[in-house]
Amino acid sequence: MAIKSFRGQLADGGQDKITLHTKDGSTGYRIINMSIIPNDPTKNGNSESVVQIWKVEQSTVSTTAVDINFNDQTLLGVGMWVGSDSPSYQFSNQIIFDRDIFNQDIYITHTNTDGSKPVNYYIELEQIKLDLNENTVATLKDIRNIKSG
Repeated sequence: MAIKSFRGQLADGGQDKITLHTKDGSTGYRIINMSIIPNDPTKNGNSESVVQIWKVEQSTVSTTAVDINFNDQTLLGVGMWVGSDSPSYQFSNQIIFDRDIFNQDIYITHTNTDGSKPVNYYIELEQIKLDLNENTVATLKDIRNIKSG
């Protein structure tokens, strides 16, 4: 099916909502690509940005600490960008995401533990037509996530 892309810029401690839900839940999505980059990657200054994609809205987003827990069933993906003033260690970038199918809105958060610089994100989602059984499974997972989130 179709590929949908989303992009934006998040402040330190910021959260974006990507609206995906439909009335009947028959359209599902799966992450196929995720990239992050600071708004000023070539300027001097330390930066440790972590972007996380969630199935549920986060009540708070820290600006000082990050907890990445892949046992959390509501976590869909993580991207980390580390930049440094040191010429011997300029930057590193790590992206990990789940191939889980979801049919509800997703939320993207950003924490910069070494400064307060914003970060840009780019996400590609594969759009999938769900049959009744797949729709039911995805919807039940989302209901369970809301109750446990």
